[in-house]
Amino acid sequence: MQNYKDLEKNIEKDFSSVSSLETLQEFRLSYLGKKGKISLLMKELSSLDADQRKENAEQLNILKGKILELIDTKDNELQELILNEKLETEKIDLTLNVESKQGTIHPITQVIDEVIEIFGDLDFFVAEGPEVETDYNNFTALNTSENHPARQMHDTFYVKTETDGMPNVLRTHTSPVQIRSMLEQQPPIRLIAPGKTFRCDNDQTHTPMFHQVEGLVIDEESNMSHLKGCLEIFLKSFFETSELKMRFRPSHFPFTEPSAEVDIAYTRKGNQLIIGDGKEWLEVLGCGMVHPNVLRNVDINPDQFQGYAFGMGIERLAMLKYGISDLRTFFDNDLRWNKHYGFQPLNTPSILRDLS
Repeated sequence: MQNYKDLEKNIEKDFSSVSSLETLQEFRLSYLGKKGKISLLMKELSSLDADQRKENAEQLNILKGKILELIDTKDNELQELILNEKLETEKIDLTLNVESKQGTIHPITQVIDEVIEIFGDLDFFVAEGPEVETDYNNFTALNTSENHPARQMHDTFYVKTETDGMPNVLRTHTSPVQIRSMLEQQPPIRLIAPGKTFRCDNDQTHTPMFHQVEGLVIDEESNMSHLKGCLEIFLKSFFETSELKMRFRPSHFPFTEPSAEVDIAYTRKGNQLIIGDGKEWLEVLGCGMVHPNVLRNVDINPDQFQGYAFGMGIERLAMLKYGISDLRTFFDNDLRWNKHYGFQPLNTPSILRDLS
């Protein structure tokens, strides 16, 4: 039988010289590695008779447990020493001037925050949903016919997956968030849904991925005049002007009836657009009263409830407000562009102060 007392003394002696993670690893391998002392003794057990095998195995397991405990304790001790050393040596001088290294808030993020701040003040809550949506939520539930052009491959990115037997798409608008919200809660509902959307388009005024914010109000009393009042408050607040000429033009959307597109007046001063007054018009958003079929599709009784919806492009709002001429520059990742059009990180939008 092996003299395990001597082996235990050797373990203690070797362990006393461990002073780093490297030497700790060497100690572990010397006893527990494939060719370690304990591992080799374990292999020799098969040559012993049953009684000797049992007795030796018990002794070896006791020593192995002790080694593992020593390693674990020492490892924690060394890791703490390393951390304390880093805390002592890797200090940051908070008095250094970091102005030149400070990043900026991207205009898209800034405008989303501005929109949320304005509608939050109007008692809207923010709703979110997945960017990969079912064809049903993206089209069918929104009263879009099977043959509608928007469903075609040249307009929509289809994904090679299905959900509950329904084909998936990259959402073409954030309206599916409205569908999900109406399925999850009963009226009254008052939400906005900002987020990324995707369509097959790419030029100076279109990109394959862009941002939208859509709004939805469902209750028993909301009507077209409430919609017009809500949008007037929003546009005046967003463009930070008390005077704003607006016009509502009849339009058509599958999910609203009646539907309208909203234009705002502007004048041109050199290369600058002055929003608010003038003889020229800019389209900024679409809106309308929620179609009764949409309410039926989410099990809301259109004889009892009604409401309005609206949607607008975040990039378009940013371009109009901050004088950005090319939509594609939003996604160029040009640090010079970001520095020129970006916003200070700590200057968050607020109705009580300034939005921008």
